[in-house]
Order: sequence, then structure tokens, then C-alpha cells
Amino acid sequence: MILAAGRGERMRPLTDRCPKPLLEVQGKPLIVHHLEALACAGIESVVINLSWLGEQIRQTLGDGSAFGVHIHYSDEPVALETAGGIVKALDLLDDEFIVINGDVYTDFDFAQLRTLDAQACLVLVPNPIHHPCGDFALRDGLLVNDGDELFTFSGIAAYRKSFFIDVPAGRSALAPLLRQGADEGVISARLYEGAWSDVGTPARLRALNGA
Repeated sequence: MILAAGRGERMRPLTDRCPKPLLEVQGKPLIVHHLEALACAGIESVVINLSWLGEQIRQTLGDGSAFGVHIHYSDEPVALETAGGIVKALDLLDDEFIVINGDVYTDFDFAQLRTLDAQACLVLVPNPIHHPCGDFALRDGLLVNDGDELFTFSGIAAYRKSFFIDVPAGRSALAPLLRQGADEGVISARLYEGAWSDVGTPARLRALNGA
């Protein structure tokens, strides 16, 4: 599942008329980088949630065949935040599934997340300049909330449907679920030190494009 429903407030004015996942990095939309990487990892079916300017995404990507995947769309009249968007789309997803923020750029190999050994598995990255304090620690392969060294959640993870079993329909954030799962020891994690960027501001987009 690629999360693509957000408004992209920090990217304004670029996102006033273009949804953030369609902003181009190195000659192609962010979301296309994800679709091509998922296809390379052997993943054939992708769910994309839509809200802000979502019709532009649907028109650009179509059924996904041009990128080697089949796309299902989950429409949200009002953006439901991360957990809410996932819960709304659960019927379209397999029992184990990968979720990717539509506004990150990375060369991570998604095939590494095709086998789950816990209720969820988060990909962590070294802390970027704009997020120096990090989010989670990594201990013996498990995600923990506190530790000597904290890393940043990349916006890339794999989940089992059962991880969301108690989440009601409607708008809800993902962070509290992750904090609880870390406390309960049911989330594994791995550190990725390759290319990754949260394309959250026009300046970061320009940097990725060498401008």
C-alpha cells in the first residue's frame, strides 16, 4: 500500500495544484519510483489511498499496468491519517502487506519485507538533519521506544492485518499503535543506511533534483 492521501501542507505552493506523490524526482513522479521498485521486488498488486487531488493520481497511474503492477484505489473523501487509511483499505490487502509513505524517496529493496517474523516490521534510517532526535531504538531485532541511540522511522514498514484488528474505522494516527507495539515487543525492525529522503519541503525536493 502506498499512502498518497495527504494534503502536503509543508510543500505548498507546489501541492496546491499537484498531489505530493506526483512531484518529480530525477525525472519521474515520486510514486512511480515506488511502483517500479515494488514490481522489481515481485509485488504485483498495489493499493493506493486517495484524497487531496486524488483524481490526478488515478489519471496518471491508471490501472498500473504501465509499471508492472495492478493498482487498486481506496478513496477517502476526507483524509483519514495513516492508521485510518490503512484500516479503510484492509479488505483490499493481503494478510501481510507493505506500506510506504508516498512522499519518501529511497532505493530500499522492498523484497526484504516480504516475510514477516512479527506483527509488524519497521524500517529505520539514520536521523536526517531535520529530525535529529529520532523516533525509535533497535534492540535485538525488535523496535523499542527508548535506547542509547534512536533512529528515524522511514515511512516504510510491513504489517499483518491483525496488527490493526482493534482500530475502529475513521480517522486515526499510526504513531500510538507503533508506540504500543514497541512496548509489547511485537514489532521487529531493521536499520537501512542506503538512499532515503523524506521529501517534505520544496528545499529537500530541490536538493534531490540537484538544484
